[in-house]
Amino acid sequence: MLLKVTEEERDKLREEVALLRDQLGDAKSVEDQVRLLQEELAKTQVLAGISEVRGPGISLTLSDSTTPSQPGQDPNLFVVHDKDLLEVVNEVFAAGAEAVSVNGQRIVATTEITCAGNVIMINGVRQAPPFKILAIGDPATLEGGLKMRGGLIDNLTFWKLEVKLTTEEEITIPAYAGPLSFKHAKAVKKEAK
Repeated sequence: MLLKVTEEERDKLREEVALLRDQLGDAKSVEDQVRLLQEELAKTQVLAGISEVRGPGISLTLSDSTTPSQPGQDPNLFVVHDKDLLEVVNEVFAAGAEAVSVNGQRIVATTEITCAGNVIMINGVRQAPPFKILAIGDPATLEGGLKMRGGLIDNLTFWKLEVKLTTEEEITIPAYAGPLSFKHAKAVKKEAK
């Protein structure tokens, strides 16, 4: 089902690109062309995560368990790990999030969430609990994606991790502040027909 939704979204985006190309070709003046290019640039900046965004969504705070482990239990089971954050981020994106941040770090295509001793690195910045995840999208859909029976929140609370989830009418997610350079990837130029 997720594949079908993704394919439909891809097809809509292709149609939008074709429409924008037609509009650009039909523009009557330089001012129209500049306006269309500026609108497209603004959309691209949002998609790339390099502009601050605002909208409805959810706020999820994830903290280590305050319940002491019992003799013989691994205490690492009761702390937030990088994989827990990755699962939350993936789940909200799968539920339709348009922008996500963790402790103020914007999640983009090049974001790394890794364990570094007793801290977690996000975009190369050290983070420690509590972790505040913000996601912009339809609040009910995002909440439903996280709260489904046997889903992610059930699993996190099973290990007594502290989870606080709220829906928000408006949240702000900052722009990505890390490096934007690529060493190996180069854009492919299309040949004119």
